[in-house]
Amino acid sequence: MNKNKNLIIGIIIIVVLTSAITFVISGVVFMGWNRLNPVYSISFDPKNVNIESIRKFNQVRNILKEDYYQEVDEDTLLEGAVAGMAYSTGDVYTVYYTKEQMQELLEISNKSEETYVGIGVSVIMGTDGLLSIVELFDDSPAKEVGMMQGDKIVKVDGEDVTGIKDSDLIIEKIKGPENTKVIVTVIRPSEGRTIDFEITRRKVKYVINLRSEIIDGNIGYIRIMSFNDRNISNLFADELHKLIAKGMKGLIIDVRDNPGGYYDQVCKIADMLLPEGIIVYTEDRNNKKEIEKSDASELNMPITVLINGNSASASEVLAGALKDHKKGTLIGTKTFGKGLVQSIKVLDDGSGIKYTTARYFTPSGVCIHGIGIEPDVEVPVSSKYEGMSVSQIPRGDDVQLQTAVEVLRGKLQ
Repeated sequence: MNKNKNLIIGIIIIVVLTSAITFVISGVVFMGWNRLNPVYSISFDPKNVNIESIRKFNQVRNILKEDYYQEVDEDTLLEGAVAGMAYSTGDVYTVYYTKEQMQELLEISNKSEETYVGIGVSVIMGTDGLLSIVELFDDSPAKEVGMMQGDKIVKVDGEDVTGIKDSDLIIEKIKGPENTKVIVTVIRPSEGRTIDFEITRRKVKYVINLRSEIIDGNIGYIRIMSFNDRNISNLFADELHKLIAKGMKGLIIDVRDNPGGYYDQVCKIADMLLPEGIIVYTEDRNNKKEIEKSDASELNMPITVLINGNSASASEVLAGALKDHKKGTLIGTKTFGKGLVQSIKVLDDGSGIKYTTARYFTPSGVCIHGIGIEPDVEVPVSSKYEGMSVSQIPRGDDVQLQTAVEVLRGKLQ
C-alpha cells in the first residue's frame, strides 16, 4: 500500500470529538478518555505511516474549520473521510454506506415483488465504477426513449450518482410513483457524448430469470438472465428435466448479458452438470481456501455455453468450471472479468460497508478478475447488432447461437 493510501487509512481513525487532538506515533494503538480533557487518540506504526501525512490531515481539517466560507460539521467531514477510506482501496466493489443507505439496501434485499414502477433495465457496475445498462426490457420506458446497452448512468434528476457504488441504490433512485417523470443522464461511450433522457415511469414486470425451449429438433436451450434469484437453481433443475423428457440430446446454456448473482445458486447449477471435482474455490489474503465441489453425478450429453462481455461473476464461475472440466464448449466473446467475493457488515451506528474478502479461482487455479474467460470458439455478433442486448437480436441473425447449434450437431454425429 502506498503512502497516499496509508494517509487515507490512517487519518480516518484520528477522530476529534471535542476541541483537542493528540497524535501519537508508536507501534501500539491506544484510545483514551480523560474527563477533564476528553480526547480520542490513536497511534500508527511509523514503518507504515509517514508523520507528514498525519500533519497534512490536521492542516486540512483546521483550514476547513477556520477558513471555509461557512461553518463545517466535523461529524460530516468524518463521514466523508470514512467513505473515502473505502474508496481509496481502488476496488469499485468496496463501498461505504451511510446509515440511511444501509437501511435502504436491507429493505431492497427483503423485497419480493413481481412488478415495480421504474424504467425497465438490467444493469452492471463496471470496472470504471459507473453503472452500465446491460439490457432493456421489452416494451420498457427506457427502450421507448432510445436508451441503449452500454449507456452509463451518471445522474438521476440532476443528482450525480457516480459516487454511489451500488447498483440497487441507484436503481431505487430511478424508481418512483407510476406515471411520474424522471430524468436519467447517461454517458454513451460509443458516441462520446452525454444524453439526458426524460422517462415516464410505469409498472415493469421483473424479467423471469430463466427460460428454456427445444430448438432444431433435439437441442435444448436454457437462457439464464441472472443468478440473482434464490430459487434459480431449482428453476434450472425443473427446466433441465423437462428438456430431457422432450428428447434433448445436447444442451446450450446462454449466459450472455448475465451480470451474475448468488454464488451458492451457480454452484448448485454447476453441480448438476459436472463430474466429481472442484467447481470453484476462493482464497483470502491469508491464502485460506474455501472449495466448492460437485458430486459424481453429471449431465451426460454435449454442452455449449454462450458468453459475451457482459457475462460476469456467477456467469464466469459456471463458464470457467465447464471449460476447465472440458465439459462444455464456450462460444461467443471474452467475459467481463469479475473474480472477487464481497461481504457486507452493518456497523454499530447502523451504517455499513461492503468489502471484498477474497478472490475466486476456476478449477485449474486461474483467477479471472480483470482478465475474463476466453471462448473456445470466438464468434462476435454481427456488426449491425453491436451495442444491442442479446434479447434484441432476431433468432435468425444470432450467429453465436447458430454456431452453438452447429458445434453440438458435430458432437452428436
